[in-house]
Amino acid sequence: MTEQRKILVTCALPYANGSLHLGHLLEHIQTDIWVRFQKSRENITRFVCASDAHGTPIMLKADEMGLKPEELVEQIRAEHKKDCDDFLISFDNYYSTHSDENKVLAQEIYTKLEKAGCITKRTIEQLYDPEKQMFLPERYVRGECPKCGAADQYGDNCDACGSTYCSTELKNVKSTVSNATPILKDSEHYFFEVCQFQTMLEEWTRSGALQEQMANKLGEWITDGLKAWDISRDAPYFGFNIPGTTDKFFYVWLDAPIGYMSSFKNWCEQNNEDFNAYWEKDSSAELHHFIGKDIINFHGLFWPAMLDGAGLRKPTKVHAHGFLTVNGTKMSKSKGTFIKARTYLEHLSPEYLRYYYAAKLTSRVDDLDLNLEDFVQRVNSDLVGKYVNIASRCAGFITKLFEGRLSDTILEPVLADEFINAGDSIAQLYETKEYGKAIREIMALADKANQFIAEQAPWVLAKNEETKEQAHQVCSMGINLFRILTVYLQPVLPNLAANVAEFLNDDLSWNSHKALLQNHKIEKFKPLLQRLEAKHIEAMTEASKQAVAETKVEKTVKNSVDKSNESVAAQIEPIAEEIEFPDFAKIDLRVAKITKAEHVEGADKLLKVQVDLGNETRQIFAGIKSAYQPEDLEGKLTVVVANLKPRKMRFGMSEGMILAAGPGGKDIWILNPEEGAQPGMQVK
Repeated sequence: MTEQRKILVTCALPYANGSLHLGHLLEHIQTDIWVRFQKSRENITRFVCASDAHGTPIMLKADEMGLKPEELVEQIRAEHKKDCDDFLISFDNYYSTHSDENKVLAQEIYTKLEKAGCITKRTIEQLYDPEKQMFLPERYVRGECPKCGAADQYGDNCDACGSTYCSTELKNVKSTVSNATPILKDSEHYFFEVCQFQTMLEEWTRSGALQEQMANKLGEWITDGLKAWDISRDAPYFGFNIPGTTDKFFYVWLDAPIGYMSSFKNWCEQNNEDFNAYWEKDSSAELHHFIGKDIINFHGLFWPAMLDGAGLRKPTKVHAHGFLTVNGTKMSKSKGTFIKARTYLEHLSPEYLRYYYAAKLTSRVDDLDLNLEDFVQRVNSDLVGKYVNIASRCAGFITKLFEGRLSDTILEPVLADEFINAGDSIAQLYETKEYGKAIREIMALADKANQFIAEQAPWVLAKNEETKEQAHQVCSMGINLFRILTVYLQPVLPNLAANVAEFLNDDLSWNSHKALLQNHKIEKFKPLLQRLEAKHIEAMTEASKQAVAETKVEKTVKNSVDKSNESVAAQIEPIAEEIEFPDFAKIDLRVAKITKAEHVEGADKLLKVQVDLGNETRQIFAGIKSAYQPEDLEGKLTVVVANLKPRKMRFGMSEGMILAAGPGGKDIWILNPEEGAQPGMQVK
């Protein structure tokens, strides 16, 4: 008997400032299939994840939304968790890096590294926003590339020529937070001396812990010489203080991977599991990280070095995957192919996507293309036309003619053995993440099952009393072959497999398929899958376009409200790119009468406004407190975006948006229709 393995598995932590999309789901589904396979083999397998909760982007977005960062993080964490649940991702724990456990572990690991002489301090020169009074991360400055002169480039790399550089090298630089011109300012920063671990990393990256492509990539970094890693950020910053400081914080990438540990620790404390047994230096447990190839430097260099320096174990394997493209190109918001997880779920079954990803995934770091036309064809051909077709062709005869009971005779034992014996090679393919090859083997078996049924033609045999029992044996054989295929597909299609188990009155654990069902009662067959139609894909992509259009309207209006208090002339922005009339027609602008306005306790910028739209009353939170007193607004007519999706804010639900003009501060003017306009009238 194979020894039972103890395995801890993680996905990369989604950043808590936006919704999950199908790119995130590529990783989550790949990992979940592997976890479900390991559990089906009765290995002790724990699967944890968390929301990556710290950093400047979250701090700024929370401020923009009138929320505390903790509130924003929890909202996004709950949304991510619900999306993952509905995509059948079987996390044992989905936590947050903004937790007591993560703070304690981050400070403990830092302290161990400091005592080991791995932490140094030095003064560096950084760009500083004099208006926001904050140091600017590289992604919050834009300017001209110092190499090719291309305009409007980020502070770390140029999209035009591909060069990388320091943000201080940019020309004509601007802060994207306030549009102010940054100044250079000195600050003392803390550094992790990764170079001290160069020999260890040379050995570990070539130990089999990484795919060859990733080991080669990291080998280039190591050969070029590892540089000290800046692990500190200056206040204001949403994160954990570095021990002994009040204005220095851990850079998000220091405490984010420690979030794997803290999520697992949180689960262990609730389930009486030994946390240290998985993380101590000589642990016999396995640690597997599934990540995107774009963050391999953190997981393949910094993270193992941090663990080693703190006296902890290193990962058993880091499984990197490529990017997701849709219809051969990057996901596009304008084309409707930038698809959020929730948008997909509102239109399609999660198991369609789980199957399609599995059918195309390999153990390599290749990009995966979600071709929407091929997606429809493959789901219908493989799942409906081949796999489910086996049961639908056989089950009716069993129910109608044989009281729902399978034959006690195995008609084709050689064919049955071929299906059973395929389990070992399919298991090895799952183990090595060669899901595409596993699916091809399974579908090849499905073809053989359908061929067997077609050749035997039970619909003909059942008509003759002399051959009726042979029809019974043929259909019973078909049901058994279908059952074996279901066992093999269960890691990919867990809900469908559960429905099959109910239909068969049977356990579908991995090894259960070796004993065939004989003289066994089954339930009446119910349709297991619906054919996927092109119209479902079209509805999903149209919904994605609509969501983008609504977001653009919201951002446009908000930009007119939240600009800093400068002269109007200095704030006039270039006209946005042209749109088609149908794009504009999607926005429903309505005349509204403000019936009540009041201050919002705890909000610096917001007023709570009640508006009459003729046939209904709406509540809107508007960022116009700096320009209006509540009593000045009551009775006024204005214009609102009436079909903007309601948004839950810290202070309540906002059900629209009031249009206003002006740079911000006291210089904000809500739009007022001329006398004669009535509440509810459409603005065209």
